[in-house]
Amino acid sequence: MDWFTGIIVFLLTWWVVIFCVLPFGLKRDKTGTPEKAHMGRVILITTAISTVIWGVMYLLIDADILSFREMATVKAQEAG
Repeated sequence: MDWFTGIIVFLLTWWVVIFCVLPFGLKRDKTGTPEKAHMGRVILITTAISTVIWGVMYLLIDADILSFREMATVKAQEAG
């Protein structure tokens, strides 16, 4: 994985994780809006989780355990 692909994969992972982390620990008032969002904490937790996920994906791709090119080649051969 080159550096540009690594950045794109990290950003995509970060956005998916932030939407998973956002609802944790929110207290809502009577109208349903959050009382305190704690966005700084959410961003730190999101970055930490995303870094771990990205590191695992990097290791899998770098060690050729997970090869998207090989999967594409196999699928192309199966299709005809």
